[in-house]
Amino acid sequence: MNEKLRELRKKAMALPLSPGVYIMKNKSRDIIYIGKAKALKNRVSQYFGSQNSHSEKVRRMVENVYDFEYIITDSEFEALILECSLIKQHAPKYNILLKDDKGYSYIKITGEKWRRISYALQKDDDDATYIGPYKSSYYVKNSVEQAQKIFKLPTCNRKFPQDFRKSRPCLNFHIKQCCAPCTGKVKLSEYNEYVEEALQFLKGGDAKSVKMLTEKMMEASDNLDFERAAKIRDQIKSIKKMRDKQKVVNTTAQEQDVIAYASDNKKGSFEVFRFAHGRLFDRESFIINDPGDESEARREFILRYYTLRDDIPRNIMLDKEVEDASILEKWLSEKRSKRVYINVPKIGEQKHLVDMCLKNAFEALGQQSGVIGKQYAVLESLRDMLSLKEVPFYIESYDISNTSGSENVAGMVVFEDGKPKKSAYRKFKIKSFFGQDDYGSLAEVIERRFTEYLKAKDDENSDGGFGRKPDLILLDGSVGQVNAVKPVLNKLNIDVPVFGMVKDDRHRTRAIVSDEGEIAIRPDRNVFSFITQIQDEVHRFAIGFHHQRRKKTVTSSTLQSIEGIGQVRAKSLLKYFRTIENIKNASLEELESAPKMTHDSALMVYKHFHLQEDI
Repeated sequence: MNEKLRELRKKAMALPLSPGVYIMKNKSRDIIYIGKAKALKNRVSQYFGSQNSHSEKVRRMVENVYDFEYIITDSEFEALILECSLIKQHAPKYNILLKDDKGYSYIKITGEKWRRISYALQKDDDDATYIGPYKSSYYVKNSVEQAQKIFKLPTCNRKFPQDFRKSRPCLNFHIKQCCAPCTGKVKLSEYNEYVEEALQFLKGGDAKSVKMLTEKMMEASDNLDFERAAKIRDQIKSIKKMRDKQKVVNTTAQEQDVIAYASDNKKGSFEVFRFAHGRLFDRESFIINDPGDESEARREFILRYYTLRDDIPRNIMLDKEVEDASILEKWLSEKRSKRVYINVPKIGEQKHLVDMCLKNAFEALGQQSGVIGKQYAVLESLRDMLSLKEVPFYIESYDISNTSGSENVAGMVVFEDGKPKKSAYRKFKIKSFFGQDDYGSLAEVIERRFTEYLKAKDDENSDGGFGRKPDLILLDGSVGQVNAVKPVLNKLNIDVPVFGMVKDDRHRTRAIVSDEGEIAIRPDRNVFSFITQIQDEVHRFAIGFHHQRRKKTVTSSTLQSIEGIGQVRAKSLLKYFRTIENIKNASLEELESAPKMTHDSALMVYKHFHLQEDI
């Protein structure tokens, strides 16, 4: 511990055991972090103790702390309110900060003869008509897109009537999502009727629109205008089809928000679904840098999000528990002037909505890093199944291969972000003993691998191979393999979770095992497929290396059968010529020039492969 850290810890240990707010400052006296505590002494002193248990975000923050201040409050609830106020005022670097960029949105109807409907984020100084404002850009965008599809309005950049018959109609016409005025076959009066019906739909909603269109359809039918009646019938079908799609995100709860969080330990993604009158009316996505501890990140996000929002719902559904849930409920209830509930649903409709929200959070995170959301979701499920502290984005797996104890080797494969990272694969020849001992072989391999890690971990030029510590180790084997490896890791002071992958009688992945027992993985199909992929890959890699070694051994034995060629010369020849075929085709002079070869030994090798020739 450096001198500055000791000084700060000494100051922290003198703090009272009272609730309050602490304010971290850098050398320039700028506020870099604000937090609240139930007991100031306990909370603040944690920052300046051992750094091993801190997240990367906290470690970086502590490195920049030069001094801190604190304010004592009468209760933890008062501390939370003060924390909110100070963060809003100072916007510290290491707190989660959200931009209040929720402007208003409009439905725009252009003033030209062939009118267009679109959505806009602001009013322009033009001859267009604007309907709004609306708070939810998601709602406006969604509604306009639905209206365009249902009433077959063009979304292209063509100008009418200037572009009539200049080119073929686009794909939207062929999939019946555009009436294609560009063909010149649609009358202006007919087109304007579609526009008016679309506006009625946007203003009155689908129920009123269906009622109005049904009346028009019956009127057209009574007038024997069956072609027009059929077109209106298709519009009604499209509206009902859109409504059925929306039922997927409907809820019996009239007013609620659903919040889910995904993280890859570098960035965090918060997704918010907002419901009113039982229907999804808005959704928002937020990407957070250096999110730190998950529970604390959720708490901070809720504070920041609802500091910027006046419309607080009765119910807030989360994907996981949040720190200080009861205090947050009290704060939100006072802000709303009505009771607010924070829940983590386990089953039923609400759990389905939370899962959907979480899937979208993973997708948003995946777009940032290039990893698909499904892979993130599998890794998070694996973390929860194994009760890991963090999502295992970097996994190493090991397997031993030999034939009755001969050519004893090991293979190490790496999966990063749910995908094989072949550049990090490693092969090991067992050196410490001869014979068959899978437990001893694994112990040797793990010791060699992490001894290299301890040498390379501080090397800034490390390529992420042995210089990177994995988030999880998976062994092809059972509890015996796990127990053989753990003492080695403990001896080296390496804290990495270790599990075995167990196969059934048909050599198929059956379960994950630790020294505490088996964990069934079959209920989660995605995790089961992922573990099976890892186990198959490490087995393939290890056995491939073993076959390669056996082939070399057989080849080396062939050379050692030649008089004057021992093990050293056989290995040297193979290394120099690479294959038996190259040795066979080599001239006497080439054999003599090879390392460790003499004229006599070269002559014996040459004679062995050229018995029929006259030397």
